[in-house]
Formats: sequence, C-alpha cells, structure tokens
Amino acid sequence: MIPTIFALATAPGRAGVAVVRVSGPASGDALAALTGKSLPKPRMATLVRLRDPKTGEALDDALVLRFTAPRSFTGEDVVELHLHGGRAVVAGVVEALSALPGLRVAEPGEFTRRAFENGKLDLTEAEAVADLVDAETSAQRRQALRQMEGALGKLYDGWRERLTRSLAHIEADIDFPDEDLPSGVSDAARPVLDALAAEIDAHLDDRGRGERLREGLHIAIVGAPNAGKSSLLNALARREAAIVSARAGTTRDVIEVHLDLGGYPVVLADTAGLREAAADEVEEEGIRRALDRAARADVKVAVFDATALPTLDPATVALLDKDTVVVLNKTDVVDAAVPTVGGWEAVAVSARTGAGLPELERRLTAFTADRLAGSGAPALTRARHRSALEGCRDALRRALTAPLPELMAEDVRLASRALGRITGRVDVEDLLDVIFRDFCIGK
Repeated sequence: MIPTIFALATAPGRAGVAVVRVSGPASGDALAALTGKSLPKPRMATLVRLRDPKTGEALDDALVLRFTAPRSFTGEDVVELHLHGGRAVVAGVVEALSALPGLRVAEPGEFTRRAFENGKLDLTEAEAVADLVDAETSAQRRQALRQMEGALGKLYDGWRERLTRSLAHIEADIDFPDEDLPSGVSDAARPVLDALAAEIDAHLDDRGRGERLREGLHIAIVGAPNAGKSSLLNALARREAAIVSARAGTTRDVIEVHLDLGGYPVVLADTAGLREAAADEVEEEGIRRALDRAARADVKVAVFDATALPTLDPATVALLDKDTVVVLNKTDVVDAAVPTVGGWEAVAVSARTGAGLPELERRLTAFTADRLAGSGAPALTRARHRSALEGCRDALRRALTAPLPELMAEDVRLASRALGRITGRVDVEDLLDVIFRDFCIGK
C-alpha cells in the first residue's frame, strides 16, 4: 500500500501561519484522528480544534482543507493543516501525525515527485516548482512561472508529436509494404525532420539565457591594486561586503555578492589587484584566480584609478573587450571626467561619494538585460535539457542522411526518446496510436 506522507510545507521557524501537508490514502483518517469529528467537505476551509489522538491534549485551533484525488497537487487525497506558526504548535502536530499508523515524514521533494508520478506535472513543471521557490528576482519568478504553467513542456511535447507522426509514416512503409498505402509515405517525413532540426538549432542558440537567468549573470570587477574595486563592490552592494584598505593586495581571494539589477539576478565578484610582481605566493594565486574569473565572466567591470592618469594599468587594458564596462574611479579626488579610457568609453564614478554610480548601474543593467531578456519563446533552463536537445538534433541529422529506412526510423526513435527524457514522457503507445489513427481507421 502507498504510504501516506506529511511534512511542513512552509519555511521552518516562528511565523504567523504554518502549513502542514498530508498526502496519501490515509490523509482523511489522519484528519479524523486529530479532530475526532467527521471529515469536512472537500475544498472547503473549516476551523477545527486539533488534539493529540493518544492523550487528547489540545494542539491548536487550525484551518483545515481537504482535497480528494485526483483534484489535488499530488493527485492523491490531500489534507492541509493551516496552523499558528509557533514552533511548539508545529512540533506538537508533527509528533501527533508521526504516531499515527501508515504515516511517515515526507522525503525532500516527495510531494512534487508524487505529483509527477500521478501525471499532475511533467518533469519541466516539477523543476519549475523548485525554481519558483528559489526565485530571488522578478525575472527569475517570471521564467519559473511560465515553465510551471507548461510553456517548455508544451513546446517539447509538440516537437515530439511531430516526430511520432513522422516515425509512424516511416514504420508504416517498412512494416506494411504490401498494403494499399499512399505512395511516398516515408518521404513526406524528411521535410518535417529537417524543419524540426532547424528549430532545435535555433532553440539551442540562446547563449545559455535560461540557465544564466536561474543562476545569475556573472560580473567580475578587475583592475590594478588600489584602483577602488572593493569600494566599488561595497557601493553597488550597499553594504560592507569586502575589506577596504589603502594597502595594496588586501583582496587575495574572489569575493562574491548577489544583486538584483533591474529584476535580473547578478553575481558580482571582487578580484585581486592585477600586477606583474606579486608580493608573495598568496597574492600570486589571487591574481591567477582574478584572471580566471575575468575569463569566465559574462561581463567585466574594468576599474582604473583617475589619480594615476595618464598612466593606465597594462594588465587591465589587456582585458578590455566588447563585454567590458570601463570605469574611471576616484573622480572626487581628481577632476578627470574624461569620456574615454584607452580608447574605450568610460563611466566616471566615485565609489566613496556615490557620484556616477546610477549611470554605472544603468550600464550594467543594460548589459544584463541584453544577455538575459528573452524573445518570447520559452528558454531551456537546465544542462540536462540542453544535452537531450543536442542528442535529439544529432539523431535527426543522422536520420536525414540514413541510407536505409530502417536506420532512419531508429534515429527518429532516438530523437523522440531524447525529447521524452526532458519531460519524463517516453511512451511507445504514442506510435501505435498514430499508426492506428492514420492508416487503419476505415480500412
């Protein structure tokens, strides 16, 4: 028998309200045991007194909701206990549920897993639930909501339906050569497969937008020692995240802060000062890590010291490219509001006074939006999506050049399975349904 599971569905700790969810065939019995009364009507909030079934001790006055299968999040009978959020209240109810026969504490993600197993969610929608819980910016929230509503799953299911239909035509030519089928049935699949391969290529060519939006765009602050990188990080973060000192080489390791720029997530990293002669092996390692972070960053912020002009740090100049925002710092000390630095347009700022920071934030937000803003099509959000789509596309390309229809069919089948792995729907019955519908009805 399927066990009934329960767990705290809200964040742990003291709160105004805490929700304990119970899912499984014994959820109704559990509610009856806690209340000593008949079950309330489904989907109707009811105020009840909860008691420990063993001792009769009052636990809380709670608002309870009951959902009957399959009209629930998990597709099973579900009970939600909306409790007062004190630690003692939650602990008492959890302890009482633990003592009931047939109940156990849910494992992490088990409610969502049951929703998937019962056909309430596909894998992309289940992943979106986790993304929505973890969302820290409005852009992350929008992407997770869209995926949870099925935008990504519907796109891949649509592609898979086209593959299934094409495979049915190819298989019909192979398996029923003597039947009265239309001529060139399998040939009609080629333009469909070619068009689908092109669509998948375009979908993959998104510069990792969906993954970056989930994890945050990486911005590295680089520059010479004492250029004001740490002060700039603190100013952008609006808190003392990095130690600031007049002593060169204070920053030895990479220091990260997470920011919300215009609704987009950003990981801003302060790095060690770049110079040829390091003071010791520790600073040398810091410089190596700084260069490595700069190479892997989506955007670089190159900081130059206005008091050092016209001299420019050659190590920082060497990193300038189209993915760099050039910053001239300490303009409160020296009036050096020049429009360019080393031939690159610069933003004049003072990390100490805050002058120029709004313009720098505007530039960084524009860079971030350019890399993360979508075109309207749903974005793939995980490495496993990308890997499966690449496998699907490669199988389609092999199918288009296959010398035999049997080999072509096998590659189309592999392409369909690759798409099915993304959503968790790999069902050979789909092929039988299409063959029956397209070639057997009326014959």
